[in-house]
Amino acid sequence: MSQSIGSPNASSIIIPPTNPNYTSVLDARIHNARFNRSSTPKPAIIITPMDPTHVSAAVICSQKVGFQLKTRSGGHDYEGFSYVSDKPFFMLDMVNLRSVAVDVKDESAWVQAGATLGELYHAVWEKSSVHGFPAGVCPTVGAGGHIASGGYGTMIRKHGMSIDHVVDANIVDASGKILDRKAMGEDLFWAIRGGGGGSFGVIISYKIKLVHVPEKVTVFRVQQSIADKGTDVAFKWQTVAATTDSNLFTRMLLQPDTSKEVTSVRVTVMGLFLGDADGVVALLAKDFPELGLKKENCTEMSWIDSVLWWANFDPGMPPKVLLDRNNQNTKFVKRKSDYVQTPIPISGLESLWKTMAENPKVGLTCNSYGGKMNEIKPEETAFAHRAGNLYKIQYSLNWNDPANEAEESHLKQARVVHEFMTEFVSKNPRRAFLNYRDVDIGTAKTWSYEEGKSYGLSYYDGNYDRLVDVKTKFDPTNVFRNEQSIPPRSK
Repeated sequence: MSQSIGSPNASSIIIPPTNPNYTSVLDARIHNARFNRSSTPKPAIIITPMDPTHVSAAVICSQKVGFQLKTRSGGHDYEGFSYVSDKPFFMLDMVNLRSVAVDVKDESAWVQAGATLGELYHAVWEKSSVHGFPAGVCPTVGAGGHIASGGYGTMIRKHGMSIDHVVDANIVDASGKILDRKAMGEDLFWAIRGGGGGSFGVIISYKIKLVHVPEKVTVFRVQQSIADKGTDVAFKWQTVAATTDSNLFTRMLLQPDTSKEVTSVRVTVMGLFLGDADGVVALLAKDFPELGLKKENCTEMSWIDSVLWWANFDPGMPPKVLLDRNNQNTKFVKRKSDYVQTPIPISGLESLWKTMAENPKVGLTCNSYGGKMNEIKPEETAFAHRAGNLYKIQYSLNWNDPANEAEESHLKQARVVHEFMTEFVSKNPRRAFLNYRDVDIGTAKTWSYEEGKSYGLSYYDGNYDRLVDVKTKFDPTNVFRNEQSIPPRSK
């Protein structure tokens, strides 16, 4: 491997288990403690490329020795696919390929896969207070995996997904060649915008177009109990959130409240409005009076400060905190997802409250759709979940107890609530969000077409077959694979 890398710094780029830095490098970007136990399979070698040619060398070398190659940009994969395998494997850690080059005049940026969303937002803010980028709220998420799988954020209703603003990319293919958009062609360029990481090559960087943001935006948070108006708020939110002014994004949190003798549910509505407080108060007085939004619930701020607000930083923190990629307080985590296409009736919500009270470790985060998402056809990119969806659900569980019994208990609760929701969510297929990986949907063992359908239809819907065709053309021997990757067609 050192000869393949061909760098005088090869010893710092190639990190075997005997290297004293091995554990710290591996652990630095593991964000789910479920996949960092002593029994968890570890990479035979960690490679931290300093240059795209090092990635090419790793791709070629892994094939020569017959090892699987996993690529990690931020390490937030909920199922640990980017740094765990049950087969011998190398891990490419993209931490050193993390530059963000912003061109305000062109209103664009080149973002390397190892950059975090926080680093991206900070780099844009340093150059312009009236530009932003539509991506997620967690600042330590890696840009590579986030954008490859779609990229969902608080400007989705105004500007769509992250991938809707990708205009070029650099990728290393199975032969080790470094390709830009022109060299890779439109089929592969289509696939890497929503088809996920780990199936088609190693993403080195994306060229993205920035979006305009106002100098002043407004955020708010309103909480209700189901003992008060919470059920009415939750019911009405389902239609208003997807049909109101596209400058408004709202998120509804449904969280068990165990503070009292009888477990209840809190309903919290959070929002970002690309305008002033008077504007959003007037808008929701008309569209959503049940929420009871008042100006004192609202805070006006710059767009970059709203990034900090959504990331739960304390008020007054400077934007430079977005550059902190330290991995602190890693918890045990499970996530699942769903899409809702028709409102859950009051009776259904009341049954959900009962189910959540019986499974009080599960919280639901409901993210609004509509707006720009209704304007983009599902086949324009590999990300198919567009018009027809009112909102997306993330089922969330976090815990600290490392015991296997605790994990089994939490996973059971997640599956119970998810199963209860079957009646109320999308069907044939039951759709899921790729950025929220979930092995319960299905996994690949032989990477057959039929096996891939178990998760492929949920993640990609009608785009699955085209993704398989692209995979077959560009990676027929399945060099790039993980437990839910796109399979090639059999010869």
